[in-house]
Amino acid sequence: MSNHPGEQGSPSSDNSSATRRPASAEPSMFSRIAALVAVIIAGLCGGLIGYAVMDLQCDEGCPVAAGSVGVASAALAAVGVAIVAVLTLRALSEWQAIETARQADQT
Repeated sequence: MSNHPGEQGSPSSDNSSATRRPASAEPSMFSRIAALVAVIIAGLCGGLIGYAVMDLQCDEGCPVAAGSVGVASAALAAVGVAIVAVLTLRALSEWQAIETARQADQT
């Protein structure tokens, strides 16, 4: 017995699977755009905070060090929010797939 879909003897070779499309686990476009905007805003805020803190700590006004800390802070903040956004989008997609499957089972 072959495990390839659509071949003779496989569980998915019946006609009922051809009429029903599998649920997509892809998050909506709005959710992805919202996550991207959140990452960008977090990067901007992290950069501004890092720059301001370093600029206040430096007595002679060292723009290179403040800029470097600002860029590093922006990257760290953006990566942190990106991790949370990816986990949130995965959880949302899984929840939607479970709800779709539950509704399909009830019909």
